[in-house]
This record gives sequence, C-alpha cells and structure tokens, in this order.
Amino acid sequence: MTARKSGFIVGAVAGAGVACAALAGVGMRMGGADAAEAPAIRPASVGSPAFAPPPGAPMSFADIFEKVSPAVVQINVTSKASPPSLRIPGLEGFDIVPRGQKGKPGQGQGQGQDGEDGDSPATPKQQSAGSGFFISADGYIVTNNHVVADADDIQVVMKDGRELKATLVGRDEGTDLAVIKVTDPKAKGADFPYVNFENQAKPRVGDWVITIGNPFGLGGTATAGIISAYNRDLGDNTSSFVNYIQIDAPINRGNSGGPSFDIYGRVIGVNSAIYSPSGGSVGIGFAIPADIAEGVAKQLIAGGKVVRGYIGVTIQDFSAESAEALGLKDVKGAIIAEVTAGGPANKAGLLPDDILTAVNGVAVANRSELTREVAKARPGEGVKLSIIRDGKPRVVTVVSGTRPAEGSLLGNDDQDQDNGATPTPDKPATQKVDALGLTLGPIDAASRQTYKIDSEIKGLLITGVKGDSDAGEKGLAKGDVLSTINGAPVVSVAEVNSAIATAKKAGRTSVLVKVIRQNRPVFVPLKIAP
Repeated sequence: MTARKSGFIVGAVAGAGVACAALAGVGMRMGGADAAEAPAIRPASVGSPAFAPPPGAPMSFADIFEKVSPAVVQINVTSKASPPSLRIPGLEGFDIVPRGQKGKPGQGQGQGQDGEDGDSPATPKQQSAGSGFFISADGYIVTNNHVVADADDIQVVMKDGRELKATLVGRDEGTDLAVIKVTDPKAKGADFPYVNFENQAKPRVGDWVITIGNPFGLGGTATAGIISAYNRDLGDNTSSFVNYIQIDAPINRGNSGGPSFDIYGRVIGVNSAIYSPSGGSVGIGFAIPADIAEGVAKQLIAGGKVVRGYIGVTIQDFSAESAEALGLKDVKGAIIAEVTAGGPANKAGLLPDDILTAVNGVAVANRSELTREVAKARPGEGVKLSIIRDGKPRVVTVVSGTRPAEGSLLGNDDQDQDNGATPTPDKPATQKVDALGLTLGPIDAASRQTYKIDSEIKGLLITGVKGDSDAGEKGLAKGDVLSTINGAPVVSVAEVNSAIATAKKAGRTSVLVKVIRQNRPVFVPLKIAP
C-alpha cells in the first residue's frame, strides 16, 4: 500500500537513505552527466542495518515486543445493539474516536436475530473489539470503560490463541478505565504473564514509545513512535480526572485499552482516544498516564468502584478575559455558576459568582484542575478552598461528600421536554443596549412558557442579538436570559446601563455577564462597544 503526497510516493515499508533508494528500484543510478560512471545503489547486505537510528534509539523493538506482548490481550465483547457514537460530547473542535467501536472487519453491525416464537425479534446483539493487558498473574486485566461498559459477554483472546471467558470487576466513567478478570474454568490455576506500570522514571517528550493492541480486530499489532506531549486536556468529561499523554505511535479503533510501553517494557499509559478527522490514525493519540491507571485499577480491584471527593458546584473556567472584565488581572481558576441545593458547598456558604483559585493550598488554573484536586479528598474530609468574592480573597472549608456517578451528573443537562404547544408571546417592550449588541425585554409569563424559563429565574430576556457584536460572535441568542453583570443582578435596562457605566469608569473594556440558557447558567465576558 502506498500514499501519495506532493507528487511523491511514500512506500508502506519504512526506510531511509540507501534503503529507500533500494526499494524504489535496485540498480537505480544517479541522474545527470555523471550517471554512466555512478555505481548502482544496491540493497544493504543481510545482517547490517538499513539506516542509522537516532542516538539512544533501539536498533529494533523486537526484543521489547517479545518480552511484553504475551501480556497484551484482545477483548471481544457481545452487547445489546446501540447506535455507535464516534464523538465524545463536549470536545469542541476535536473528533475523538473511542477506539474499540462496534463491528469487526468484514462484519455487519447490530445484526438482529428473530425471536424463537417467530413473532417479535430478540434484542439485537452486536460485537465489538478492544484491547487490554494483564497486571497480575491471577488474571486481572486493565482496559477502557468504553470497551466493556455495555458488555453481556466478555471473551479474552491471548497471544497463543486461547479464548477465555472474563467478567467485569469494576469500571470508572470518570477516567474511562475498567478492570476485568479471567474467570474461565479452563484457566483455573493458570499463571498469566503480566506487565508493570511505570510511575517514577517518566519518559521525556521525544522519547520512544511502543504500543501493542488489536486495531480493527488485527490482534497482536505493534506500532512505535514518540511521546509528543504531556498534560493534554481533551475537553470531555474524562479530562477532569486525566491529564493525557499525547503520542504519535499509530493507533486506531480497537487499540482502546491497550498499553503504551517505554523502551524497557514498562507500561507508561493506557491508550484511550485519538484525534481523527477521518476516523483513522493521523498520528495524534492520547493515553491515560500510568500513575492514574494504576491508582484507579487498585480501587476497582479492592471495591469495584472509585470513590472521589465532591463539593456540589457547577463551574466553568475563569478566563483571562473574564478576569479583565472584573478587574482581577492575572487571577486564574474556576468560577461557580451554580451551587447544588443541600450539597457540601451550599452548606459551607459558597455562592454563585465565587471564584475558586486553590484547593488545600494547591493553585488551580481551570475547572479540570479544580475538579481533580477536589476529587482527591476523602468523603467527610475538610477541603480548604481559596476563593475571591466581591474582589476580596477568603478561605472557606467545605466538608467533602462522595462524588456521584458521572452519568448521573451529566444527566442533568437537557431535562426540558416539549409539551406540544409553542405559543407566540405578546411582544414585550424591548430596548436596545448598543454597548453590548443586545435587545432586552422583561420576562413575562408567555416568554417563560415559550422558552421554558423556570419561575425562579430573574433577569432580562434577550430578544435580539446584533450579528457582528461580541455577543453575537460568542453565541448569545434570542431566548437567553441576562441574569447578572459583574456579579450584580439586573432586572431592568437601566441597571444594565449603570453596570456598563461603572465598568467604563473603572477603565475596563468588557463586562462579565451571566446568561441563563435552558435553565443553566453560563458566564460570558462581553466587550463594551464604543
């Protein structure tokens, strides 16, 4: 197989220098006037390297593969059919493909079977395949949650071809990790080959990495590359607990749950996602770091679940633009949009608009870092939060609760349902606020019904947005509710204009507004137009 680029043909067999020329054609000569005198370029002799590897690189990965590959397994899953999803919600600008999607090469997806009575079909089944690896001699295997989440039956295929039944031990949606265990009677007393996590001597960016897995159902596949970057945030719900390693070793669907090794054969990460506009590998893959994977695996083996701290707030990043709008230069952290009624934060007195900057003395630059630090707390343990309220710093201690399952937290998003009728409200008296590019009006009963605005929500209804304004470019829309400006509630256009005037007097060029959309608050910094 070859790929064309800029008029050149790049061979599927990798090579350099003499090797590439030899592949292009034995006996090829140099061009130009000296072609007749130039010696033929011939293949390298057997037993000598075809190219000089970079300093520190192994001549071959064969020894590493031979050492660790018996511990890597193919995982075949049978589950109830469901539409496959190729995108992780919330990952803006990226097409993240959870490898291990439904279907194997040459097979259909979700093939239904007739029921025994011939009247109604049985629940359709589908096959999926992923990867995993043994972490103990007694049969514990680490893989991805999305590989086994809906499994009715799990089969493990070893390098020697043995197929063994396995059962789910526990899974963690927050990190997309799971642990299964071989329970097949045929394997009773077996001593499985296993590999170890590397948590101390982390490879540097640019160091070699080798992955082994089951891409597209092709088990036992090895690929190599380098560590491309650390601490990648993918923007999805798992990123709150995972600072991903980026690697460029080719990985594809089916590699999910497989290991990435250093050149000593130690596991440095668990392959979990790829950036892929096309659905295939483009050289940007993401692995869960070994220290996170090992910690989660130990908890799952011990108790079948992962317990994390929880304070009960909805947060978003406190951006540099938001900081400028509030006159808080260089302040980083997360801002509270909502406080869960009756939750730990509510009991401790935290409020919407509070800006969280540190947890137990550890500075946090964004919501992911905040969530990660809070999650480290044990339920019932006091968590000291450094906050800024009304421009002044203070410390609040919150007694941590237990974080609910990620599915239940995400399930709060989209609870509105259409009740059928969509009445057109009487047009309320509206006023333009040119400084923000908005047209605003009061929230009356008809608009609450039309836009499904809860009765307790106060503010001004956005009835129009100027397309070329900052508000228009940032996605504000008709039906949104303008709730606060720089922390001050607004229920009249006069209050909006007053807040803008106050910001201008302080020398600021923007304001931080809280907008309610579908009954959920979002903070948006808006530039003040001249």
